[in-house]
Amino acid sequence: MMMDDERTATARAQALRLGSAFSPGAPINQSTLFAGRQAELESISDAVVQRGLHVVVFGERGVGKTSLTNVLPEFMDQAGIGDFTVGRVNCDSGDTFRTLWHKVLREVTVSIAVPSAGLRASPQEHLLTLNETLGADPGQEDIRYLLQRVGQRLILVFDEFDRIRQPTAGREMANVIKSLSDHLVDVTVVLVGVADTVDDLVREHQSIDRCLVQVRMPRMSGGELEDILGRGYAHVGMTVLPDAALLIAYLSQGLPHFTHLLGLAAGRAAIEQRAREVDATHVVAAVRAAVHQTQHSIASDYTRATSTQRQNSLFRQVFLACALAETDPLGFFGAADVRAPLSAIMGKRYEIPSFARHLDQFCQAARGPALQRSGAPRHYRYRFVNPLLQPYVVLRALEQGLVTLEQLQRLSS
Repeated sequence: MMMDDERTATARAQALRLGSAFSPGAPINQSTLFAGRQAELESISDAVVQRGLHVVVFGERGVGKTSLTNVLPEFMDQAGIGDFTVGRVNCDSGDTFRTLWHKVLREVTVSIAVPSAGLRASPQEHLLTLNETLGADPGQEDIRYLLQRVGQRLILVFDEFDRIRQPTAGREMANVIKSLSDHLVDVTVVLVGVADTVDDLVREHQSIDRCLVQVRMPRMSGGELEDILGRGYAHVGMTVLPDAALLIAYLSQGLPHFTHLLGLAAGRAAIEQRAREVDATHVVAAVRAAVHQTQHSIASDYTRATSTQRQNSLFRQVFLACALAETDPLGFFGAADVRAPLSAIMGKRYEIPSFARHLDQFCQAARGPALQRSGAPRHYRYRFVNPLLQPYVVLRALEQGLVTLEQLQRLSS
């Protein structure tokens, strides 16, 4: 029989392995742990195999855009698509058009023949990165000319492209993409960023519309989130009950970050109880852990949005109702969508005038702003400025007893 010390060591090792299956703090980089997004992967792969096509991937923060591009090479390799080299760069606010290209081409290595000394000596192969041949101040056509002569199939990913502040960078990038397309260069540029539309990410995209494959990343479906859980637990020889998986998927609000966070905490709660099957009680135990492990900035945003000196204030309840409101594909909801969840939370009927001022204040700088507002008066639409705040509001409410699991289950149905 296994001794207690051995069981403890085994449980500790399993809990550590669980951390390799669920990664709330980092994007996924293994296709075996990546779930869903098949249509998006196929759209990008289809663009890669066709010369002259490039890709823009856009959507809310936290929906898995980086993970998608991380597993793209492995996905294409498994599909039997030919050899290619991937260069990836994370853009930042200080980048310019030229620094972006130097950074991404630093990821691509080429081999050149260098003459050796002596009449009969054979040339020596010398490895260098592409940015070493680019020059300090490359123009758009310099980049096209260089890429056309590389002799390798390239995928160049510019992640977080929305962070760039140089006014001309978008136009210059669009010009490079157009030139690469016109010359049928065997290179695919992939732009990734937080945006509602392609216009928000590449304002000059009309000039490259015919050669740009637009891949919008919506929030993940419940089935995709449940698939994440199944794959993660299978990685360490565990399983999850359907009701527990459904609960985690609902609490995640379509954002894989929280599925990984809750999946990890619930799995470790099960391991502590020497269980190999995650059930709803483990998810309940995971809520508190998830609240305390959530980024400090998100917790601060919640406090700023809901703090008040008035004891009978409804700020926490209205904010929770906003997090539970039905939304459109872009994450927007109307005041009328807040009415039903707020009434369920409070146990009595509430009409819009009772919480209209709360919605207005959530859009003011003094409370974040926690919500952004669009549209005209009496027809305003709202959504969370930081999408990751939305699931946190629900988890925090559960921890505080502001709402019960039974109430959430009734609302979700």
